[in-house]
Amino acid sequence: MTTTKPGDGRRTAAATRRRKREAEILAATRKLFDERGVRDVQIDEIARSVGTNRAILYRHFSGKEELFALTLVGYLDELREAMETVAERDQGPLDQLGDLVAAFVDFGIQHPAFVDCAQTLMRRPGPELLDEISESALFRLGRGIAGCLSLLGSTLDDGVASGDFEVADTNLLANYMYASGLGALQLARVGMVVKELAPGVPTIAPLSVDQVRQYLIDTSIALARGSRPPAD
Repeated sequence: MTTTKPGDGRRTAAATRRRKREAEILAATRKLFDERGVRDVQIDEIARSVGTNRAILYRHFSGKEELFALTLVGYLDELREAMETVAERDQGPLDQLGDLVAAFVDFGIQHPAFVDCAQTLMRRPGPELLDEISESALFRLGRGIAGCLSLLGSTLDDGVASGDFEVADTNLLANYMYASGLGALQLARVGMVVKELAPGVPTIAPLSVDQVRQYLIDTSIALARGSRPPAD
C-alpha cells in the first residue's frame, strides 16, 4: 500500500504550476521572436508580456541563454516533424537526403527566428554554455538537435549500406550539414553574394532562396557521395 504524505500534493501542485508558467514564458518568447526577430526582443519585454518582471523570469530560467535554448527546442521539435514527413516517403537515400535538406531550408526560411536562436547559441563556446545553462535545459536542447540529426544520419547510413554514399562518419557529416545549413540560411536572408567585378573592384549579385536550397542539396549529396560526381 502506498502512503501519500501531506506535503506531496502541495509539491506536485507547485511543480505543475511551475511547468505551466515556464510553458507560458516560452510561448510568449516564441511569439515575440516570430513577430519581431530575436535581436529586437529584450528580456524585460518578454517578462512584461506574461505579466511578470525580470527577477521572477530568472526564477524559472538560469539566464537569457537558457531561455533561448528552450525556445529553440520548440522550433527543433517542429523541424523534426517536417523531416519525419519526408523520411516516411518510399524513396531511395539519394532522393531522401535531398528532400530532407529542402525541408530544413524551407523551415528556416519560414521561421527566421529559428536560425537566429540556433546561431546565437552556436557562437558560444561549449564550456560557457555548460556554465550558463542548466543540465536539464541542455538535455532538452541536445535531444531536440539529436532528433533532427538522427533522421539525416539514418538516411546517410542507408545510403552507405546501399552503396549510394561513401561516408566514414555519418554522425559528423550530419552535424556538419546542420551547422553549414544554418550559415546558408543566413546567406539566403541577406539575398546577395559578393564577388569581384574586376580585380580589386567588388560588386554584389542577387541570390534567391531557390538558389540556396539547390546549392545546399547539391553540396550535401556531393559530400555524402564522397565528392563523386552524380551518374549521368
